[in-house]
Amino acid sequence: MHAINELLTQTMTQVAPLLERGEVSPVELVEAQLARIAALDGELHSYLLVTAELARAQARTAEREIRAGRYLGPLHGMPLGLKDLICTQGIPTTCASRILGDFKPLFDAALVERFNAAGAVCLGKLNLTEFALYGYHPALTYPRNPWHLEHSAGVSSSGSGVATAASLCFGAVGTDTGGSIRFPAAACGIVGLKPTFGKVSRHGVFPLADTLDHIGPMTRSVADCALMLSVMEGRDERDPATRSDPKVDYCAEIARGAAGLRVGIDRDYCTQDTDSAMTDAAFRACFILHGQQLAVQDIDLSGLTQVCDYWLPTCAVDALLRHREWFPARAAEYGPVFRALLEYGLTVSAEDYARGQKLRQVTTALLEQAFQHVDVILCPAAPAPALLQSLFPPQQVAPPEAVARLVRYSAPTNFSGHPALTLPNGFTPEGLPTAMQFIGRHGEEATLFRVAAAYERATSWQQRRPPLGVTA
Repeated sequence: MHAINELLTQTMTQVAPLLERGEVSPVELVEAQLARIAALDGELHSYLLVTAELARAQARTAEREIRAGRYLGPLHGMPLGLKDLICTQGIPTTCASRILGDFKPLFDAALVERFNAAGAVCLGKLNLTEFALYGYHPALTYPRNPWHLEHSAGVSSSGSGVATAASLCFGAVGTDTGGSIRFPAAACGIVGLKPTFGKVSRHGVFPLADTLDHIGPMTRSVADCALMLSVMEGRDERDPATRSDPKVDYCAEIARGAAGLRVGIDRDYCTQDTDSAMTDAAFRACFILHGQQLAVQDIDLSGLTQVCDYWLPTCAVDALLRHREWFPARAAEYGPVFRALLEYGLTVSAEDYARGQKLRQVTTALLEQAFQHVDVILCPAAPAPALLQSLFPPQQVAPPEAVARLVRYSAPTNFSGHPALTLPNGFTPEGLPTAMQFIGRHGEEATLFRVAAAYERATSWQQRRPPLGVTA
């Protein structure tokens, strides 16, 4: 028999075969997971709502199905968490805001339908910044970074990052409008994927900015990320932006290895306005990838950050359009950061918005030009490791120029729609994770998985867990 509590810190790839063979009970696994949440989340605040009874019912169903020989795949009986802007029928979906504090959807989001069909277990709704921007509503408690409680957990999908890193779920769903999967993944030392724009249906997911939003998995390994994406992706007529990509066996692609693939890096881009810990870790990764028989070569990404000056105007105008039902009529109910975004949106000119769309085209072309010479692009995941929360207070409104610097590694691919995968690549002397990201061609998540898995096999960063000091 396997010690259930010890399994909680492992990966889906490790635990799924045990569930399939009946060596581990989904019911026992969920009970252990709920006990760990109860023991730890009072300090970490990664969940806004734990759906314990739903999780138990889904676990019982999964156990019956598996025992009857109706195994549905690697997510069958697997405990997962959902960012609380993803609609779940009859269950509060608040976007961490008082505006939607009483909202209980009458339907499931498309990705929830897919998880249900795969037999996954929903543990609950995960904490986030208000409406997925960068500030928390003052009435709510923000998540704590499990590596260092006094440091930021990476804003927006922070609850998803904290819960996954602290083993309070086996994987979680995040959304990414300007880095909101990649920032918390980097801060919490896990893997996070912003897929190609349209890879995952946004039906039933409350938008921050329709033209920039992406939905993706957050996990403790690259292979787990691939498992979740294989269930989440696919065409959905309810979201006209979704793609019709051919189905890919990501596990088989990872097994192919990455020898011979070409990795591009612009060393100036990786250095400017960036903490040396992130830059040095990215440069060290180049040597490791070369040792795995990947070709590493210099590329020129000059001008890539120009579009970052237009991320906040674009986001503000898109958000203002979505919130016209409540703003300005209920302006006082928003927290200071999101209210400031909507007020800023009123000041954005049509010319500025149009300039952003023009630079979207320039950014896309610049990346496409680079992909004529390389298969993936390597850069830091963020300008710095997780900041002290005191330096980035939860309700502090940041000036536009500060936001532009913060999103220099993330926003370009929100505009261009290219997929980007973040994974840990070291630790600072203080014990904070460092992280890098691989950017790929549209629709080529498989290549990202191959390269990231090759790096993962050559290192052990992904095996580390936060020093939480409990076994419950």
